[in-house]
Amino acid sequence: MRKAGGAGVRIDDVARAAGVSMKTVSRVFNHEPNVRPETRAKVEAAAKALNFRPNPSARSLAGRKSYLISTLYDNPSSNYVMQVVSGVLDACEAAHYSMMMRPVDYTSRDHVDVIADSVAQYAPDGLVLTPPLTDDEALLEKLQAMGVRYASISPREQNARIGARLDERRAVREMMAHIVGLGHRRIAHIKGHRDHGASEWRLQGYRDGLAAADIAFDKALVVAGEFQFESGVAGAEALLSMPDPPTAIFAANDDTAAGVLHTAARRGVRVPQDLSVFGFDDLPMARQLWPSLTTVRQASRDMGRIAAEQLLLSIREPGAGGVVQVPYELVFRDSTGPAPSASPSKPKPDASRAKKKR
Repeated sequence: MRKAGGAGVRIDDVARAAGVSMKTVSRVFNHEPNVRPETRAKVEAAAKALNFRPNPSARSLAGRKSYLISTLYDNPSSNYVMQVVSGVLDACEAAHYSMMMRPVDYTSRDHVDVIADSVAQYAPDGLVLTPPLTDDEALLEKLQAMGVRYASISPREQNARIGARLDERRAVREMMAHIVGLGHRRIAHIKGHRDHGASEWRLQGYRDGLAAADIAFDKALVVAGEFQFESGVAGAEALLSMPDPPTAIFAANDDTAAGVLHTAARRGVRVPQDLSVFGFDDLPMARQLWPSLTTVRQASRDMGRIAAEQLLLSIREPGAGGVVQVPYELVFRDSTGPAPSASPSKPKPDASRAKKKR
């Protein structure tokens, strides 16, 4: 367990500096329970002072663990994936774990076997699944049969045991209340990928918002999408070509909303004077677009980190870990405004409730 490049610092050096046994140092770095907080703090302080980090290979041989977490993804939004992966990496680095990114072709007939082969080859201690893999019944059954631990990001099923989710339906419903409060009555929606639970929740929130405002649901105002820029372009083309186009469009994610803004600009439709646009996720580009995008802030990086933390907890303490509800935030920017020839109606969303939701 020598620190590479650490001037030959060994585990016994850390033990000597902290005034504890080598076994105690090992227990600290293996995140074993029943180590007193003050002892753990002394060991970590000594390791930091000596510039020591445990060697993953040596830990693996000693503890029969790989100290590796594999993150699986097949998501059309690369921005979202990288946010989640960054969060998983945060948790892994804090626990002295390595992380492997594993792309998966969800549409391939043999994707479950491909994942099983990867697990057999690299022997990760656990997996982090991103949508739509989180709801892949064949994959989940295979992992359970293999005894592989996994955490789920935004699982559709309420009985998921480990992972992170947020109340997307409620978030959209509250955002819809804000848009209705701006005087909009003809509000369209470009859906997300059909196999993602998020697509269903966001559609339900959209319909909830219409119902709360006593606005009839019009299926002509809902078009298919894929959580991609291109589907925002195509969806906006269809919606803005209607004889009576919408005055607001809810795009299922920020990538899709960017496509809507692109199409509106190309067609000479002013945002927000002629058309309000809002999305979901609050990716960094939401602030970089012009007009800047009104959206629901989904802390994707936090979700990755929290899901990985719960997974690591379950690895250290079998039976521990759970599904954590992550807060969201409504973010109002320049892409939304009063409906054409309309003044905002009252009441507006309560400012304290519109900031952060749990």
